[in-house]
Amino acid sequence: MTATTHPPLTHRGIPVDRDLRILALGSFANRFGAGAVLTTSALYFTRQVGFSATEVALAMSVSAIVGIVVQVPAGHLGDSKGPRKVLTAFMAGAAVFSAPPVLATTPWMLAVLLGVLAFFERGAGAVNQGVIAQLATGGRGVLFKAYLRAVTNTALGLGSVFGGAALVIDQRWAYVGVFLLNAVFTGFAAWNTTRLPHLAPHTRAEGEPRLAVIRDWPYVVITVITGLFSLHFFVMELGLALFVSARTAAPPVMVAILLILNTAAVALFQVRLSRRADSVEAGARALVRGAWWIAGGFAVVGLAERGNEWVAIAALVAGSLVHVVGEMIGSGGQWGLQMGLAPHERQGQYQGFAGLGFSVLAVVAPPVVTWFCVDRGEAGWLMLAAFMVVIALVSVPAARWALRSRARYGVTTHSG
Repeated sequence: MTATTHPPLTHRGIPVDRDLRILALGSFANRFGAGAVLTTSALYFTRQVGFSATEVALAMSVSAIVGIVVQVPAGHLGDSKGPRKVLTAFMAGAAVFSAPPVLATTPWMLAVLLGVLAFFERGAGAVNQGVIAQLATGGRGVLFKAYLRAVTNTALGLGSVFGGAALVIDQRWAYVGVFLLNAVFTGFAAWNTTRLPHLAPHTRAEGEPRLAVIRDWPYVVITVITGLFSLHFFVMELGLALFVSARTAAPPVMVAILLILNTAAVALFQVRLSRRADSVEAGARALVRGAWWIAGGFAVVGLAERGNEWVAIAALVAGSLVHVVGEMIGSGGQWGLQMGLAPHERQGQYQGFAGLGFSVLAVVAPPVVTWFCVDRGEAGWLMLAAFMVVIALVSVPAARWALRSRARYGVTTHSG
């Protein structure tokens, strides 16, 4: 069945299926609160509490490490105990611990509170990916993840407006209000999960390994490939900002303008550009198409250091627009690979593992991206462009190998 024969996913922008509507509403609420906190948290802890930027960064690194550790066990727990029940528990924990970081008075206290919050947030994220894969059936998985990405981008943008208001007020009570707002919206998202249908737990067969995904080498390879492909997110979120400031004549406000352009493009076109990635092999081909667009965007962005302010602005806008096309196509490809190769009854475990690619990259990417984008300038952007294309091309034979090997690894219910 091709993507064009699928029944409509949405009607007037709202999912037709009740369960998918519930998932979308919960995602919107959760990311709305997160958008407000992401906009303000770093400045709150440095300007209001008095921590140094390094202390805040180290506390966030602790939370990132906790997130890496919890993802696969949380996904496995969801599979074995029932995804909805476990998701509700993790979301409730996230709601309870969303506000306490605002009470931190020492860096170690901040690290502990952010670590506990990451335990529940990342755990919920891993289980939620499995729930999505189980409920968005019939070839709708990739399209629904595309729809969710548009929804969450919109929610983050709207939430950042409230965060921006707190920055303008610049009073402690305003920042505390943002953390409380996040807790309220996360609490609503936790309650919302109770409206999802019961999903039966997976009963492990005799002799089946507890964490089968770790022994599924083709899936491990695909996770490495899709994780490395995610480098472009860090390039455009961190590398671009540093590049604009250090090596171009463009005004710093361009960083915010480019972020708005990216968010708007994803909200408008992500679903449309993910329609041809609803199987494993189609996902690999989408990864290649996306990589060429991303590479073109990188090459154009690199030209920004050559000219005056207006040349730099033109190159940055053009390059970012080309890149976001590749970002949307490539994201569909990543989801097609990650979901299509996983067994239906162990989607939580497999999607939790798939998320490790991005999480591990989040720890190592900042210095790598800085070296290429800032230290090397235009040459670095061209090297990153070539890297993206090579990684994507490798995914095609890797996907075929992984697809042929499903039965060998006991995966008989995949949708690839």
